[in-house]
Amino acid sequence: MRRIILGLLMMASFVLHAQEKYFKEPLKIPIQLTGTFAELRVNHFHSGIDIRTEGRTGLPVYPAAVGYISRIVVSPTGFGHALYIDHPNGMTTLYGHLERFAEPVDSFVKDLQYQKKSFSIDVTIPPGQFLVSPKQIIAYSGDTGNSGGPHLHFEIRDTQTQEPLNPLDFNLNIKDNIRPDIKSLKIFPLNNRSQVDYSRKPDSYEVILYDGKYHLKNNPVIPVYGNIGFGVQVNDYLNGTWNKCGINYLQLKIDGEEYFSFKLDSFSYADTRYINSLIDYAGFIKNNRRYYKTWKDPGNQLNIYKINKNNGSFDATDNRDHEVEITVKDSYGNSSQLTFTIKSAFKELPPEEDKGVKIFYYNRANYFKAGGITLSCPKGAFYTDFNFNYDVDYGKENPTLYSVIHIVSDPSIPIQQPLKLSIKPDGLPERLADKALLVTVNKKTGKESAAGGNYNDGYVTANITSFGNFAVAVDTVPPDITPLSIRNWKELVDKNRIRFIIKDNLSGIKSFTGTIDGKWVLFEYNPKRSLLFYVFDDKRLEMNKTHTLRLEVTDSENNPATYEASFFR
Repeated sequence: MRRIILGLLMMASFVLHAQEKYFKEPLKIPIQLTGTFAELRVNHFHSGIDIRTEGRTGLPVYPAAVGYISRIVVSPTGFGHALYIDHPNGMTTLYGHLERFAEPVDSFVKDLQYQKKSFSIDVTIPPGQFLVSPKQIIAYSGDTGNSGGPHLHFEIRDTQTQEPLNPLDFNLNIKDNIRPDIKSLKIFPLNNRSQVDYSRKPDSYEVILYDGKYHLKNNPVIPVYGNIGFGVQVNDYLNGTWNKCGINYLQLKIDGEEYFSFKLDSFSYADTRYINSLIDYAGFIKNNRRYYKTWKDPGNQLNIYKINKNNGSFDATDNRDHEVEITVKDSYGNSSQLTFTIKSAFKELPPEEDKGVKIFYYNRANYFKAGGITLSCPKGAFYTDFNFNYDVDYGKENPTLYSVIHIVSDPSIPIQQPLKLSIKPDGLPERLADKALLVTVNKKTGKESAAGGNYNDGYVTANITSFGNFAVAVDTVPPDITPLSIRNWKELVDKNRIRFIIKDNLSGIKSFTGTIDGKWVLFEYNPKRSLLFYVFDDKRLEMNKTHTLRLEVTDSENNPATYEASFFR
């Protein structure tokens, strides 16, 4: 039913295209994009479009249509400062990475932050409290949250399901007549009997453009055998920008017959991590190159595919040549084709060595136990069956670790749902038990990164979302607080604000609290820059007197740090 409603909404939007466009552009400048809908990001699809803001912050942001503000979020991560507006047509627009809100919303948010004594808020607003129209300013563009630079993140969602829709389907004033650029082809053997170019390993091929189509360099006929799959590395570009964006559509034909296609016009937030099955995840982890796959893994639950045969894979066992065509399109229908020839051919290869200590299955729960370690994996945690590997690195004694390094499978194997990993510490003093956590260890550099977790019943347990090298460590070091605006604990350097750099050596910043004269004040946190700052509020702070400042910062292992100072303002 949800998909039917979504389809009707999309049909309604296309009718609007032919009459009058419903949504207007949220910025009053020429619209150029630095990111498109469903673009490939780390562990998720991009859920909207990123609009360039001329490399600066503070541009006025306008509602895309009449409606009311339904939700307000302030967070150090994610969309940072964000507004959600519900519209009469059953859709919601989102405006993210904002610098600040316009009045009266800004005062409402600040009052709520002081009421809750929290920088972070996420509040639902009743209909009618903040009515808006496209002629009024609702906010100013910024660089807050997980933003890679100044821009406006803009989304259109189905209000009922909150599924994001492709904003480029709604007739926004955005120009794009540049077709996608196919960079490379990759062919994959999909089981232990399959071969690509007489090898059991995937192989990639350089692509060139001539006569209006993409071809393999030197036009080789590629020998393959057994069950194989294809992948393409593609970048899309829009007019006026060289930012690499994503495609909207992919189709695979073999000998003129469609085997596989997908179209990315909407997705569920609950399914966004399945991006790691849409792409060649192993290739991305090892070489930082993303290939769109032309087959569907059995554990992939994305509802974007049209598959005619064998989940999109091809069975090359007939000793014949086959013509392959892969077509990719962007949201404006600009199209590129890659054509090449494969030949079914078999070569006897040496027996493959046994790999792994056991098989993990995608369609059932999996469990592993060895000396000092247990791993529990829920059903649906993986996309395909695979050989699970495990080893131990005793190495040289590391004084910062309280266990051996457990090599838990391969980081290039994607994980859909969190796994429960427990490691038994060795020689951990009882007084440090509440400071224990799991860390990943980079074998090349020795660097330790927090994986979280807590000590209980003789084990340190954490939920993990990637495989790797794990060990037990402790964090007893409090965060570091460096003042930028107060010198010698008394001299105010900045006129209108107080700034600090706050950092933690391992487990990460968990919380912070600032008070002036014993009263809570609003410190804002920008983790990208490790910056914590307070802007003097004349309405809440008495001026022309000496004040006492106290800042408390705590890390995720509850190690506290305190900074105190007196200043005149």
